Amino acid sequence: MNKINIFCFGFGQVAEAFINKLIDRNINFKLGITSRKDTHQIEINNIKINSYMFENDKFDESINNELEKANYILISIPPVNGEDLVSKNFGISLKKNNNCKWITYLSATSVYGDHKGEWVDEKSITKPTSINGINRLKAEESWMEISKKYNLPLQIFRLAGIYSQEFNILKRLKNNKVQLVDQKNHFFSRVHVEDIANVLFKSLENFKNNETFNICDDKPASQVEVAAYGAKLLKLELPKLTRLNDIESEMLKNFYKDSKKVDNKKMKTFFKYELKYPTYVEGLNEIFNNTF
Repeated sequence: MNKINIFCFGFGQVAEAFINKLIDRNINFKLGITSRKDTHQIEINNIKINSYMFENDKFDESINNELEKANYILISIPPVNGEDLVSKNFGISLKKNNNCKWITYLSATSVYGDHKGEWVDEKSITKPTSINGINRLKAEESWMEISKKYNLPLQIFRLAGIYSQEFNILKRLKNNKVQLVDQKNHFFSRVHVEDIANVLFKSLENFKNNETFNICDDKPASQVEVAAYGAKLLKLELPKLTRLNDIESEMLKNFYKDSKKVDNKKMKTFFKYELKYPTYVEGLNEIFNNTF
């Protein structure tokens, strides 16, 4: 692969895992990212990277210049106050880019809403119930519109619940920060951040315009089931179950309102990808062995 020019809107755990994958594979790249801090330089594995200020509708104008040169663009910033700020502020700048080969918008499986514990795939109806899901779907539509209007190459990744070495239920159990709800027939899909990074890497050379993919593992499961397995690894008692109506957190209430099993066949078939962590069992086992 020739040297590639990448720009990342946002640099959270997914974007960082993706860039580390490029480093591991000895890919020659130039990288620009955004953060909410003033424009500055950071270093990743001895590679100097420009980090440009972007917060709400305020941003470093240099971003526009970077976008005109970038041929791979990753968007991981979620909507803010119901708006996708990247498409709003930079959609026209992308029009000037004649070298763009790949734009990936990281959405979420919350766009499907509640399907009463049934399976959903990329052709299933999207009927989001949460504010997050509604805003994610609006952002997807905005990016699809920009892609068609300016003839830009776009793929949408609908990510399931992300866990990683840094952010996982084992740490929350250890710190007594897990609240479980007594909710029957509640299924939730998840994915290890490393699997997301692997699929992003594969998509660099296996890309199809205007496609949407569910990015998740093979085993949807209830939060109680996953927590029970984690508690067993840690030799801790499982937290007591709470009634849904007794929960104060609106975010947690919304989480339990949606129940669905997300299908990943399209992802595995198109990218010819075998998951490193096909279920939460493999993922939590590795986190446990590396951390505890």
